[in-house]
Amino acid sequence: MLETLQEQPKDAILSLMESFREDPRDTKIDLGVGVYRDASGRTPIMRAVKDAERRIWEAQETKAYTGLAGDPAFGEGVRDLVLGGPSERASIVCTPGGTGAVHKGLELARLASGGMTVHIPDPTWPNHPAILRHMGVPTRTYRYFDPATRRVDVEAMVEDLSAVPRGDVVVVHGCCHNPTGADPTAEEWERIVSALEASGATVLVDLAYLGFGDGLAEDGEATRLMVERLPELMVAVSCSKNFGIYRERTGALLTLSENAKLAQGAMSSLNRLNYSFPPDHGARIVLTILGDEALAADWRSELSDIRTHMLGLRDQLASELRQRTNSDRFDFVAQHRGMFSRLGATKEQVEHMRKEHGVYMVGDSRINVAGLNAETVPLLAAAMVEAGV
Repeated sequence: MLETLQEQPKDAILSLMESFREDPRDTKIDLGVGVYRDASGRTPIMRAVKDAERRIWEAQETKAYTGLAGDPAFGEGVRDLVLGGPSERASIVCTPGGTGAVHKGLELARLASGGMTVHIPDPTWPNHPAILRHMGVPTRTYRYFDPATRRVDVEAMVEDLSAVPRGDVVVVHGCCHNPTGADPTAEEWERIVSALEASGATVLVDLAYLGFGDGLAEDGEATRLMVERLPELMVAVSCSKNFGIYRERTGALLTLSENAKLAQGAMSSLNRLNYSFPPDHGARIVLTILGDEALAADWRSELSDIRTHMLGLRDQLASELRQRTNSDRFDFVAQHRGMFSRLGATKEQVEHMRKEHGVYMVGDSRINVAGLNAETVPLLAAAMVEAGV
């Protein structure tokens, strides 16, 4: 039977990583893979994570299951981090990473309404449409990004969202949009949420980069606005980036609904069908940090340093490009938030920069800003100008 399997398409970013590893040039720059890197090119373990793991190792006396939804205290910690406190409408389950939370949210929606269509932004994280294709769920896109201005096309977005039928699902990025880095302003979010409220659609927020934009509280404002205005909401939360625990696969699906107990039971049942009990080690790290005032303060401080580092790189790149082009057309780089920006280069220009300068980015010209440092920013700017971006 297995010999009938068809070869699956290669992941573009994983293929890019392979090409980068095989490139012998010392000056090569990897701007493709979506993980945070510090100025030395490492993805460090945060201080609070190290301390938390030490405490867990010393105190933990069992590896028994925690429950179908994961440890309730972890869920409460993530809920409070996102919402700012408890809510009678809230239900939450632990998932294997933010990707698992997205998948679980879509499964939950399908369980509640099998005939739904899911509306995703154009563009969006490539795994959104891939998961939906795998699930066999009808998908449509709504306009989001204006490639001419490199900013959110809020007029087109509101127009498209206003036409979404009641009962469908809309996926939105809560902050730090992947792949463009372009986020709506607070005023634009008000208009977007009004359109969603009028449509009657159910919203799934992908909150993968909380704390990587303008701060933990600031990055959660749009999600909390939706909690306030919409009768129900699903939020897929990732702890991979803001706690730096990528390989621990720690995430959660948070729902807000009129019947929290019913939603909790459905999500726990889906956990059982998918993997029985969710992984706990990463969740235990997060719980330990959030449950200790000193650890939480140190984590917030280091997360702020990470965010400031990326904002500094954005400012440096925008300034470097302004000087080299004698124009402000790349100022959007400094205005974007999170790890990513889409530069507006053609596929031919992207390929030229890879071949001639060893600059590796995704074919749509998405770059991981955290893949840069103070020394490589001028190299990227020079490659962009030489390639005619």
